[in-house]
Amino acid sequence: MLNSDEITRIFAQLKNLKHRTVLMLIYSAGLRISEAINLKIKDIDSERMQIRVEQSKGKKDRYTLLSQKALLLLRNYYQEYKPVNYLFEGQDSPTYLAKSIQLILKRACEQAGIKKHVTVHTLRHSFATGPTHRHLLENGTDLRYIQLLLGHESSKTTEIYTHLTTKGFDQIKSPLDELDI
Repeated sequence: MLNSDEITRIFAQLKNLKHRTVLMLIYSAGLRISEAINLKIKDIDSERMQIRVEQSKGKKDRYTLLSQKALLLLRNYYQEYKPVNYLFEGQDSPTYLAKSIQLILKRACEQAGIKKHVTVHTLRHSFATGPTHRHLLENGTDLRYIQLLLGHESSKTTEIYTHLTTKGFDQIKSPLDELDI
C-alpha cells in the first residue's frame, strides 16, 4: 500500500497530462487498469460526479466516484487530446496500452524515490485502504459503499480491507481530493 505522501510524490513526477490524468483517475476512482483503458467519454458523468464502468470484472456494470480534481484534469486532457471514443486512446490502437500505464507508474515511482514494489493495482488498493486518515476507510466510509465502488461481488473480498463504518454514498469523498497536489 501507498500512503498519502507517497501518492503525492508519485503524482508530482507526472508532467505529461495524459500520464497524470490516467493514473490520477485510476487512484481517485479505484479503477482496475483494464477499466481505465476501456473507459469511454460517455462514461464520465460530471453532473452526478460519477464514472460508469461497463462490463467490469464478472461482466457487471458499476458506478464509482469522479473526483473534483480528476474532473478538472479530464477537462484539460479532453481539450488537449480530443479523444473520439475511448477516453484514453493509444497511438496505434483504439485504447491506451496497459503496459504503457505500468511503465509510466514505474518511472514515476523511481523518480519519486519509492523503493517498494508498486503496481497500478496498488493505486486501486490505496484508494480504499491507505495507511493514513486521508483514504476512504480512515475517513469513515461504510464498507458496503466501498464494495460498490470497487465492484466486488462479495463483501468478503472487500472485508479484507478493514472494518465496517457508517457513512452515506453521497458523503464519500475521493482520496485524490484530499491530497495537496
